[in-house]
Amino acid sequence: MRRGDERGGALLDALLEGRPDPGLAARAASGLDLPERGRYAVAVLRAGLGGPAGVAMEADGLRFLRRRLRADRECVVVALGDRDPAALVALLVRCCPGPGGIGPVADGLVEVGAARRLAELALLTCPPGTTEIVRLEDRLPTALVVSQPELSARLVADVFGPLLALDPADRALLVRTLEAWLECGGSAGRAAGRLYCHRNTVLNRLRRLERLTSRSLSRPRELIEMMLALDAFRLTAPHP
Repeated sequence: MRRGDERGGALLDALLEGRPDPGLAARAASGLDLPERGRYAVAVLRAGLGGPAGVAMEADGLRFLRRRLRADRECVVVALGDRDPAALVALLVRCCPGPGGIGPVADGLVEVGAARRLAELALLTCPPGTTEIVRLEDRLPTALVVSQPELSARLVADVFGPLLALDPADRALLVRTLEAWLECGGSAGRAAGRLYCHRNTVLNRLRRLERLTSRSLSRPRELIEMMLALDAFRLTAPHP
């Protein structure tokens, strides 16, 4: 049994690494008792599901194959069958402290390696201190930012340079105002309700932000730059 578990673990590791072996998927399907061309999701979790990271477990009708990628990350390959990936998200939210990233659905074991790499990218879109479980499809613009750290740093410096020179409390106030405004669909009134201040206060802060960044929130291209810079800033700013 131990040799069988070790072989199963080795096969799963090879799939997750995406080794270019034409016969690997077929051998893994046989060794792990899985369909070679089934639907699979891959999640990378910072804290993991708890307990020893063995080869297999089942929950809510989903079969999980778990491997420890490194000390601070666990990888979970899930045989979805005909289930929606949203069911996996709901399950992980209930049983995992997060954060975690889930890649796109893999159509067969041969695509598990690529799904694992994209799941790791999805995990990188979770700002420090958060506990969310996110799907890559919901974070594509942010994933583009984090996939290019050198360009992300340059974007933050170029767009938010004057903002970074402010007192930390002042800077945090302007950033939070921009976040609230964006989350409220560009409504200053709704953002004011979320921030417990007057609508004019929100507008004044946004105008100040526009002056500091030399960008207008009413120009689509400049708004996109601000949004991407905000994502990059949130992912790299120090957190308590």
